[in-house]
Amino acid sequence: MATAGGEPVAQGGSRDDAFQTFYSEVKQIEKRDSVLTPKQQIERLLRPGSSYFNLNPFEVLQLDPEATDEEVKKRFRQLSILVHPDKNQDDPDRAQKAFEAVDKAYKLLLDQEQKKRAVDVIHAGKEYIEHMMVQKRKQLKKEGKPQIVEEDDPEMFRQAVYKQTMKLFAELEIKRKEREAKEMHERKRQREEEIETAEKAKRDREWQKNFEESRDGRVDSWRSFQGKGKKKEKKPRTFLKPPKVKMEQRE
Repeated sequence: MATAGGEPVAQGGSRDDAFQTFYSEVKQIEKRDSVLTPKQQIERLLRPGSSYFNLNPFEVLQLDPEATDEEVKKRFRQLSILVHPDKNQDDPDRAQKAFEAVDKAYKLLLDQEQKKRAVDVIHAGKEYIEHMMVQKRKQLKKEGKPQIVEEDDPEMFRQAVYKQTMKLFAELEIKRKEREAKEMHERKRQREEEIETAEKAKRDREWQKNFEESRDGRVDSWRSFQGKGKKKEKKPRTFLKPPKVKMEQRE
């Protein structure tokens, strides 16, 4: 394998070297950005696409995945002071949103389980790019071409890992929202069933209560009806029969 300049390098160490270079450059960028003014930090945290960029808590706090809890706390204090609404009276609304992004990232990284998930996503992004580089080299070898890929350039490798990492964070966030929406829909459905069941039980109880309360009245009405029927019973009519006429006998 060769570098972008054509110098051959050992394949075994190239990927790790490239990744270390990647993080070295990230740290340099973080060091440079760490001295941004409050306004610049607010712009960074609220730039277009920030809803996806800020899914990576390390990106928000400008820390590498190996940062210790003490480093996380220290960086949070620095950034929270810079973007706090009280320190940015000229733009308190945007400062509040930036502060909330910093606070959320800080809390995520203090949760060891959440921190591990974020680190795993970053490593997964790196591993994916490395896998794609291997596949590209295999295809180039098959075609009889030099096995040089653009990600051999440390800067291109860094950008590829960064983009893939952001994509993975975005996919996880989309799945999380879909899962929450599904759970919310299920809770709503169950609640509606519970309400319907309770209302039906209430209607049944009211019907039974009314039935019991009106039973004596129905019985009395029926008895009264039967009594009136007996009093009005008609006797059979009799008719007068005409007298029989005797026939005279002749001698």
